[in-house]
Amino acid sequence: MSSAVIQAFGLAFCTLCAVAEFAYAGDAVLNSNACTLSIDGKTFLLHGKYQVVESFPDFKVEIVTSFSDLKVQKVSSFPSECGKWQEVGSFPDFKVQFVSSFPDLKIAFVESFPGMQ
Repeated sequence: MSSAVIQAFGLAFCTLCAVAEFAYAGDAVLNSNACTLSIDGKTFLLHGKYQVVESFPDFKVEIVTSFSDLKVQKVSSFPSECGKWQEVGSFPDFKVQFVSSFPDLKIAFVESFPGMQ
């Protein structure tokens, strides 16, 4: 390959990387293997104690009945498995705000078999 072709390829690749970074910045990233949500440089386990807030949430959640990212089972104790959430008034593991549009995570409440698809 000529050096001009290599330089053109390198420039195109760098431009593509910059566009990908721009589109990616601030977006939520789900990791189904680790049952985590990464957003704004922070990673949250998707199980544990949660608190509902009206402002300054760790992430925004939309409740849906189909095509959810996570199936959530509300529990009263031991929220130690993927998708098991216990609502608390203080000292949460993460804070959520329920929204009807532009969520970071879509959940469906279930009675059994919580977790990611």
